[in-house]
Amino acid sequence: MEAVDSRDDCVIVAGVDLMTGFSLGYPIYHEISAVEEAADVVIDFSHPSLLSKILCYCKSSNTAAILCTTGYSEAQTDQIKMACADIPLFYSRNMSLGVNLLIELAKKAQAVLGDAFDVEIIEMHHNQKIDAPSGTALMIADAINEVQGGNSKYEYDRHSKRQKREKAEIGLHAVRGGTIVGEHQVLFAGNHETLTLSHSAQSKELFASGAVKAALFMKGKEKGLYDMSDII
Repeated sequence: MEAVDSRDDCVIVAGVDLMTGFSLGYPIYHEISAVEEAADVVIDFSHPSLLSKILCYCKSSNTAAILCTTGYSEAQTDQIKMACADIPLFYSRNMSLGVNLLIELAKKAQAVLGDAFDVEIIEMHHNQKIDAPSGTALMIADAINEVQGGNSKYEYDRHSKRQKREKAEIGLHAVRGGTIVGEHQVLFAGNHETLTLSHSAQSKELFASGAVKAALFMKGKEKGLYDMSDII
């Protein structure tokens, strides 16, 4: 709401929440299927279990969607890819412009450094976060893996293994504690030198602002799948 209120080019027409007995200046519905107001874009920060309902609503109302929820299964990701044949969808597991710039820099670093450097990704979040590793860490890994030709193996847990690191591995490590908003580090470790790219989120406000920017970007877009790289 604060992100929208600070602008004069968009307005919230309705909301969807489990609790509906309060007033925010616009109607709050218990289910997205009950929304009566017409909108250009749906912004979703909710839960993976609601994906099907959101996509169904967007298809029936021909509404674009900004999908910011993390923790989707592989089947749900395929569902998003199928739905974009009918409606415009914007899907990103992190709405921060800085994080997406970090991803582009990581891709550039991988292209330059090649297989002479091992890649490890460390992410840190608050103690209430459920999914691990974070969606952003997986975004980074996927981007690097794409540069590597799709041959990388993601390693999430080494404690049960007694063997040397495989060359094609990308290690992913999750830290949970306190009220950490979100920190991501990409470590490129070579012979006698290391390179670290990092991003630290100071407030969740940046994710809301990024989602609103994405919503404005998506207004009037043709059906298809979009992400932050299209904005960058």
